[in-house]
Amino acid sequence: MAKYLVGHTNAEPGSPVPEEMRVLQESGLEVTLISRMCRTEEDVIGLGRDVDALLVPHAPITRRVMDSMPKLKVVVRYGHGFDVVDVPAATEHGVVVANVPYVAEEVADHTLGLILACERKLAMLDRAIRAGRWQEAKGRLAPMSRIAGQALGLVGFGRIAQAVARRALGLGMVCLAHDPFLSAASIRERGVEPVAMEELLARSDFVSIHTPLNDETFHLISEKELRLMKPTAYLINTCRGPVVDEKALIKALQEGWIAGAGLDVFEVEPLPADSPLVTMENVILTPHSAGYSDASRPEGRSRAALEAVRVLKGYWPENLVNPEVKARVRLKER
Repeated sequence: MAKYLVGHTNAEPGSPVPEEMRVLQESGLEVTLISRMCRTEEDVIGLGRDVDALLVPHAPITRRVMDSMPKLKVVVRYGHGFDVVDVPAATEHGVVVANVPYVAEEVADHTLGLILACERKLAMLDRAIRAGRWQEAKGRLAPMSRIAGQALGLVGFGRIAQAVARRALGLGMVCLAHDPFLSAASIRERGVEPVAMEELLARSDFVSIHTPLNDETFHLISEKELRLMKPTAYLINTCRGPVVDEKALIKALQEGWIAGAGLDVFEVEPLPADSPLVTMENVILTPHSAGYSDASRPEGRSRAALEAVRVLKGYWPENLVNPEVKARVRLKER
């Protein structure tokens, strides 16, 4: 029986990763799991030349990493995004890349929470009450609109955005979406109006971003786009920080181009303590936690290990990121 070495890039050596271990042990394969807390290329390379599969929450999987691992067959990225993986280099190396989009419901819940918190001024009111400023807080409620009837613009309309739309429609919101990779008909059939990007920005009371981070989406929302938004509108970002030009957003908030923002992700994480965003009362901040729930963590871990097992057994993963690799790799469909 072939022996396989699986590398985990987000655990100290010898640390238990029980969900992954359970799946690997039940796979019927002879598999050894090694782990290392990886933050750099060098850290990942330190896992060794004989790695067959990588389970990757955050570490950079670059061309140099793949050059150093001639046996590498598959990289599995926990979560929806896969910007930490050099996908073109993986395809050239014949390495299958899979992601594990297991947190759509959690991120959708968090997105809706940020929308409600922004409109209802929940953070500001909470701080005021704790500081003994009851009457002052009551005097700062306006402007505050009814959520029903407001327009939510979804930039990108994949699984998470669709889950957000279901929730928002249930609250009586009007949903718009812009996604160049989906047909207008497929957007309409979900009760959402397909629109051009400029129209979405101009009409929306909330603009919520749901795109992957890549060369095309880096700083997708910058000064031009922020100036198109209503001065009463809020920007919500639960995807990736660099999709928004943070300097432009800070300027927009300081100068009143938009009413506020709800942010779970940032260009630099952790968010620096001296960031102007920290002092702004019209901004809700959370620490890249939108995907968390007690259910999502074990589910994501087991599904990531299952994707690696599928490839090691000679099958295509359920969530293939680089279909172009099919020209270089022969695997079976399930």
